[in-house]
Amino acid sequence: MNTQFVTPLNQAATAENQYVQVNGNRIAYRSIGSGSPIVLANRMRGTLDTWDPLFLDKLAERHTVITFDYPGVGYSTGTLPDDIGQVASFVNEFATTINLDRFAMLGWSWGGLTTQALLLDQPERVTHAILVGTNPPGPRQFPIQQVFIERAMKPINDLDDEEVLFFEPKSAFSRAAAKASHERIYARPDIVSKIPSQMAQFQVYLKAGQAFGEDKSGRRTQLTRTRTPILVISGDNDTSTAGQNWFPLIGQLRNAQFVFYPESGHGPQHQYPELSAGYIADFIARTSR
Repeated sequence: MNTQFVTPLNQAATAENQYVQVNGNRIAYRSIGSGSPIVLANRMRGTLDTWDPLFLDKLAERHTVITFDYPGVGYSTGTLPDDIGQVASFVNEFATTINLDRFAMLGWSWGGLTTQALLLDQPERVTHAILVGTNPPGPRQFPIQQVFIERAMKPINDLDDEEVLFFEPKSAFSRAAAKASHERIYARPDIVSKIPSQMAQFQVYLKAGQAFGEDKSGRRTQLTRTRTPILVISGDNDTSTAGQNWFPLIGQLRNAQFVFYPESGHGPQHQYPELSAGYIADFIARTSR
């Protein structure tokens, strides 16, 4: 057996925080596994604790998996920028600080916007882009739904909220997956206190996301020119960033692949953690140059 790809079970659930200084801020991150690195950029209100540990552990069987908290979020100090380009610049500096040269990057939701910006602004850094539950720059044919907004703006989200936000509440299969994922995540103590809960914090995310969608810098056109391998993973019932918003770009993107999961929502990698990790690892292996 090739021991390079063997990682202890439940590694993500017990991984300790590490800290580095980036632009004068104390930035928290965790690193598990071995192999080529994948940097994971989180969703709106996401912290180091809110990734499903089973998803991380399966990724870590074949890769070094690096998660982090944005400035001013979770365990990190500082202030979250309200511009996606500035967030991407932070990620670039963070990667340099922890001695990464080139790396794959996975972005979930708001983190998917950051991933696209870094891919386009610093193309020499990102070997592969995995875009989960997120949208491309530019106009949306399928806007965010009110049912998502109502739950997303609550100071604290419970399992019932998570079913609506990240899964497909009409599906018994999806609800069961939501419960299992919730239990894995909340096995760590004191998750809630680190999750952004104030409207002022929400507005920073929303302002950055709105500007990315307006796309005054022309990133949508730039995205059609890149040859960096891109994997888009979507749920078929995402009420926030509908995967169908990628459809107009099919045939224009030069090196993109698409996966749609059935009976799933905005957090497809948490509903299908093992399947998603397998797709991602195989995608990277088969498209590496």
